[in-house]
Amino acid sequence: MKETHRNPVPTVDIIIEIMSGIVLVERKNPPHGWAIPGGFVDYGETLEDAARREAMEETGLKVRLKTQLHAYSDPGRDPRFHTLSVVFVAEADGSPVAESDAKGAAVFGEHDLPEPLVFDHGKIVNDYFRWKREGFRVFALSG
Repeated sequence: MKETHRNPVPTVDIIIEIMSGIVLVERKNPPHGWAIPGGFVDYGETLEDAARREAMEETGLKVRLKTQLHAYSDPGRDPRFHTLSVVFVAEADGSPVAESDAKGAAVFGEHDLPEPLVFDHGKIVNDYFRWKREGFRVFALSG
């Protein structure tokens, strides 16, 4: 019997710094709730190009990527299937507008985050704000 090989699906998420907060989008599709803008990497596309495209598709913002924050790969991070995400920090000018599969888009500060944050985006956002406060990237590794 031939065994099928399965891989996690690569995705990107983009923490967009704007004004004094970050952009989150309200999802149109399940799972419903608020999320960091992001999505799937297309075949033949770099992670950076995917991040810029997804930011534009979901928020209408042209972003300038600043750094990679971290990679998140917990098999349970997405209830639909196993994804892994490279998270970028970017900056943009203007105001976000809900595009494509986003129902809403808004800027939130650390202490006024909406609920629910879907996937593992609560953890990612907390890691981001910790990094902003403490100035270094040390994330607990699982396993």
